[in-house]
Amino acid sequence: MVLNYIWIAFFVIAFVVAVVQTFVYGNTGIWTDIMNASFSSARSAFDISLGLTGVLTLWLGLMKIGERGGVVAVLSRWISPLFSRLFPGVPKGHPALGSMFMNVSANMLGLDNAATPLGLKAMRELQELNPKKDT
Repeated sequence: MVLNYIWIAFFVIAFVVAVVQTFVYGNTGIWTDIMNASFSSARSAFDISLGLTGVLTLWLGLMKIGERGGVVAVLSRWISPLFSRLFPGVPKGHPALGSMFMNVSANMLGLDNAATPLGLKAMRELQELNPKKDT
């Protein structure tokens, strides 16, 4: 919600500065510069998101293959002594342990964008164990 206000403020400030540039300094080229910068930034954002989508799809697919193949379950059993000490409220063999392991391993591999959905899945599974559902 606050982010919406921030973006609206960016656009309003840019518009006010452009109006001042136009009427006070006579710079009518500011409107062309704003439009060119807007389209250039949109192109850059699209290129970045396209590249991130490819990497994200690759790693999430590999994680899903590992999950269905049982590799994640085996690795989560190996690391469960550490995770049971770090998270004593999570029972052994709970699916949240596997999701947390996948999130930690994705973060250790430097796959920040691929780790986000894994972390959200782990939080969803941990929320099932939470006695206060609104907290």
